Amino acid sequence: MTAAPLLATRNLRKHFSLRGGLLHRVQAVVQAVDGVSFEVHAGETLGIVGESGCGKSTTARLLMRLVTPDAGDVVFDGAPVGRPGGLGLRDLRRQMQMVFQDSYASLNPRLPAAMSIAYGPLVHGVPRSSALKRAAGLLEAVGLRPELFANRYPHELSGGQRQRINIARALALEPRLLILDEAVSALDRSIGAQVLNVLIDLKRRFNLTYVFISHDLDVVQFVSDRVMVMYLGKVVEIGPVEEVYGHPRHPYTRALLSAMPSMDPDHRIQQAPLGGDPPNPINPPSGCRFRTRCAFAEDVCARREPPLGGVPGPLTVRGGLTPPSCSPAHDAACHMLVPGSGHTRAA
Repeated sequence: MTAAPLLATRNLRKHFSLRGGLLHRVQAVVQAVDGVSFEVHAGETLGIVGESGCGKSTTARLLMRLVTPDAGDVVFDGAPVGRPGGLGLRDLRRQMQMVFQDSYASLNPRLPAAMSIAYGPLVHGVPRSSALKRAAGLLEAVGLRPELFANRYPHELSGGQRQRINIARALALEPRLLILDEAVSALDRSIGAQVLNVLIDLKRRFNLTYVFISHDLDVVQFVSDRVMVMYLGKVVEIGPVEEVYGHPRHPYTRALLSAMPSMDPDHRIQQAPLGGDPPNPINPPSGCRFRTRCAFAEDVCARREPPLGGVPGPLTVRGGLTPPSCSPAHDAACHMLVPGSGHTRAA
């Protein structure tokens, strides 16, 4: 038996209905997230990567319950979220917070920096003096001097400074897990590197756990312990970052990694590693969703969806047995990796 994960999901699903016509009826359904399962252990950083529209940000909002899932379970520290007898949303958001990509839209333009940070603790019953003192300490922690920045409004700050305040605000309730949704993508490279260093320092200082979402593969490799690759609402590969980057198993992961820019002239690619656009999530392909862009696709890829190996069975909650860990596993959802699947390249 190993330690139970801090955060776990099983078969998380969210479909968005598109309505139209005279009677505003459902015309189509967007399958944004479809059967996503993974675990995050205390103290680690799980990176989530994939093309735009693959379901990364929707997954983050499902974890925070900013969007209600259609099906599936989220368990935080052994307690099911939103279930009778489980963890309520107020308690969940004391322990799990989120930092968004748009640093300006995330802040109230009418509140100075210190009050933006102190607002959460005030809502949760912390005395005003204590909340402002905590805000000053967090400004210091993210590298902003309180005497200079506590009374500045968002429009008086740079993008990097605003994102540091968003990080400080997320830490104001003393959470155990932070979800970082493209937290440095909108920043200049040098400023983004500074913010990444702040995040690494804060993780060590406050004993945090991160779910780090980004389209930047280099950044994910730098900060993550494990990485999860998503495609069209599905998890296609998950494993330790060194294993996934060094020995990718899924054709989509290999295509993503081969598209990473390199300064080595011997590693220049002569043709695009991946062609075409992802299929429409309203009507995704049958079987393996990547098959329409995969050079190794065969009939079995259209008939059956490939399993993602190594994911434990049904979730257990506090008071039950500890679920086995899948963190050392390196798994991919591809018929070529399943013996006897019917694919000619299968073992």
